[in-house]
Amino acid sequence: MKRTLSLLVAIMMVVTMFAATAVAETALPYAEGTVLRMATGYNSAKTGLFFDASVAGEGVTLADGITYHTGDLKPTWVEVQNDLGVVFENLYQGNSATNEFDFWKERLDEVDMLSGTASKLTEYGEAGSIVNIAQYLDQMPNFKAYLEANPIVRLSITGNTTTGAIYFSPYFDGVNDIERMPLMRVDWVAKLLDGEGEFAADASNKLAAPVYTPYMPTEGKVEVDVVNLEGTAVEKVTKDYDAAGNIVAKMNAAGELDGVAAVNMLRAYIDTAYNGYYGTQRSNLFIGQNAAWDADELVALLRCVVANPQTLNGTDSVQGLFSREDNNNQRRVDMKRFAGTLFGVRGLESRQDSLWIDAEGKLRDARQDAEAFAAMEKLNEMAKEGLVSKAFLETAEESTKTYLENDLGFMHYDYNQTQTVYNETALQDGEKYMAVMVPVAKWYDGTEGGVFMRFTESWRSVKVDGWGISVAGVEGNPDKLNAALKLIDYAYSPEGMILMSYGPDAFIKMENGEYVTFNFNGQPMPVIADATFAELWEKASGNYTNYARQFLGSTLSFAKSQAFEYQCTHEVGKEGAGKISVAIGLGTIKHPELAITENPWYTSVPTVLPNTTVENNMINEYADLSEKFNEAKGKQNLFIDQIVNGYAVEGMSDAETSANYVAEVMGGKQYLALKQRAWDRLVEYYQGLAQ
Repeated sequence: MKRTLSLLVAIMMVVTMFAATAVAETALPYAEGTVLRMATGYNSAKTGLFFDASVAGEGVTLADGITYHTGDLKPTWVEVQNDLGVVFENLYQGNSATNEFDFWKERLDEVDMLSGTASKLTEYGEAGSIVNIAQYLDQMPNFKAYLEANPIVRLSITGNTTTGAIYFSPYFDGVNDIERMPLMRVDWVAKLLDGEGEFAADASNKLAAPVYTPYMPTEGKVEVDVVNLEGTAVEKVTKDYDAAGNIVAKMNAAGELDGVAAVNMLRAYIDTAYNGYYGTQRSNLFIGQNAAWDADELVALLRCVVANPQTLNGTDSVQGLFSREDNNNQRRVDMKRFAGTLFGVRGLESRQDSLWIDAEGKLRDARQDAEAFAAMEKLNEMAKEGLVSKAFLETAEESTKTYLENDLGFMHYDYNQTQTVYNETALQDGEKYMAVMVPVAKWYDGTEGGVFMRFTESWRSVKVDGWGISVAGVEGNPDKLNAALKLIDYAYSPEGMILMSYGPDAFIKMENGEYVTFNFNGQPMPVIADATFAELWEKASGNYTNYARQFLGSTLSFAKSQAFEYQCTHEVGKEGAGKISVAIGLGTIKHPELAITENPWYTSVPTVLPNTTVENNMINEYADLSEKFNEAKGKQNLFIDQIVNGYAVEGMSDAETSANYVAEVMGGKQYLALKQRAWDRLVEYYQGLAQ
């Protein structure tokens, strides 16, 4: 059934993320049956436009009643092909965006559209190899309307501030919302901290010799804003170090402690430091709507967790912090992102490289900031105490699922929906893995002396991957060029936006020829069909993103609504994310803004900066910056190396010498100067647009 356009327009006009409205046919004529050679997908052969053998096998029947085979177009792309009257040819090699582009960059005449990183597509666009989409915006009314409604998006994809060039179609995995969150076995926290009287256990382990030293003050008082327990208003709580001392300092000075003594020390600290604010539900310091935990309190909690496996999982071992896949650098780097959140360091979860903007409006690079290396060293201190998982330190074949289903792991930093599905697939009754509030840290946002607050740099904007059009591929063939442009514009039309998130109508709940909708962030969005929901669990264990990419072919690029994902989020996932959402709404969790803000410290770094071809060539000479701080699978990241090994990396002996090494030896100073030029031009360009 063809989707009902009138309802789509009504939906899309009120959804802030999807600002485009219905428009007339675009002036991009091409011949029916025009072939587009597509080297596009999302990071693996499983997640391309066409079914891979590892997904389809001998044939897979989906909720639309159709059986698909290896090499068939996925349902989303069958509909795109039919709607646009084009024919897709599969040339995707099944790589990450970086590797896919590298595979084709010397053979661009063989493809029409290809995946790539935003920076590479822009770099090659400036060199004349990727089509400048901005030249055709007047013929792409849906895409143009979206950019006009979201100016920070336009800035994030502008590749040249003189021409206003755009060399790729942006991809959004949601927008203007929190991305990664801390997740904990909250039932363990309650088991250790809650109740009257002292904690008691038949057995516990000895704490390792202390290595981690306090990050928070050891005396005085710190006042922070929290949301009240009911989630209705903001109130202030005080960390009274004069009364309670610093919990890490007290544990460090206490001599040999076992798990029972450590828990009782932490309980007494919470009661005194917060003057009874949390009552007998001390776990709310970490897991409540009114949580106010910081890095030191987390370390104390982790010490209690790893020293009490007998109480928590009935064995003699439990792991503290871990990453989703301990043998995959793409997931391991979440640990350095978490370090930034714990210790108030910008740039470790940037939208581009490790760049951030200071309160003076100048670009900074976390790889050249001593504070970033100091944060990694704090995690290394935690690792030396056994508070970071053995698998992370030894890069063994481990995963979140293994830790959670076997009651082995306590906490990691990741995406809420994909990780809280383990409440359904791995955990037992009474066990609960949930997102918790981001920590309090000291952030230097221009306030004199810094300010203790919650801040997350994990904020959704234009992602670092996108699709570009090959100049050599479409050159001399206006049919191919127009069809490729039409595909991008279609993806930003009301019907295209629903299709790219939900897949075809057969996977959406319909009544009387119209979508059934639900309220998502105050706006009506479609409800997925019952058969889709059942299939999601059967084929992807409740992981919406895996299901959409592998089976429907949606969410591979363009704009992905979180509305579908939200419907597939486990109730525990909704509970934790709901608390965080309330805190963001009431202003107790701050974040970068998708705008040029009055205080530049709060401005989100664009995904791409408009460096010239000459500048990009110069930037490429500093290969160590990208090779040794890589976030891709199978690559090296010096921040992760430092968490594992401490400063015994590349001759870096302390935070200052490490930052200086990157600046002087790796070419960081020159790199940053080139990026600063582009940022200055972009700000000037923005000011011109605003006039």
